[in-house]
Amino acid sequence: MLSPVSVLNFLVILGIVLCAILAAGFKKNLPSILALAGCGAFTSLEFILLHAPDVAIAEASVGVVITTIIFVVTLQKTGGENEK
Repeated sequence: MLSPVSVLNFLVILGIVLCAILAAGFKKNLPSILALAGCGAFTSLEFILLHAPDVAIAEASVGVVITTIIFVVTLQKTGGENEK
């Protein structure tokens, strides 16, 4: 029988894979950036499930927040939000 932790672990890994596929599949940049942020959030949650809270905090702060902000600001400065 499957334990609840293994089911949650499977769902988190499924979320990582789904967000990665969505990030590669979107035509516009902003949805891809947000899908990558979701992938980082799921990765951070996976690190918590693996009992590595220090790595989870680093992934959440750098991989999700700072990287997403840098990508969005760069997209705005280069005029990428007006793409077709």
